[in-house]
Amino acid sequence: MMKKNVLLIFSQDIMYKPIIYRLVKDYDIVFNVLESKILPKQEGRIILELTGSEEQLESALNYVRDEGVVVEILANRIKRDENLCTHCGACTAVCRTDALSINRETMEVIFCPEKCVACGLCKLACPVKAMSGMSIEVDPEEMTNGNVVPQLDL
Repeated sequence: MMKKNVLLIFSQDIMYKPIIYRLVKDYDIVFNVLESKILPKQEGRIILELTGSEEQLESALNYVRDEGVVVEILANRIKRDENLCTHCGACTAVCRTDALSINRETMEVIFCPEKCVACGLCKLACPVKAMSGMSIEVDPEEMTNGNVVPQLDL
């Protein structure tokens, strides 16, 4: 079994369909809701930890895409600039999934993108701005493409 953290973005015309239910029923996927943001009659965004075999996950994510849901793998959303990072550890204090941790032997900060849920707290905590990327919020690129919904704070 493997785990994958994903951001699913539902447009207003599909956000009330039982798509996540079908992941469980038809694809035997175990899911855990990590974070969500629902803007009624506009858009829904949900971060899920999905568990299943590689084949199950691939089939399930293909189904979700076919239903019109935008799927983003969270390991690709937050990045660390190794040249900027001073390994101060400030980010590890706010990381609730242990995607950022300190190696006690080397005292270096280790970043494990597969555990990241793109909450964005590390970006706020980092004094040298070594962490970058997008969280569950609306991306600036979406704003310039006219696909905007109001941003809400969680």
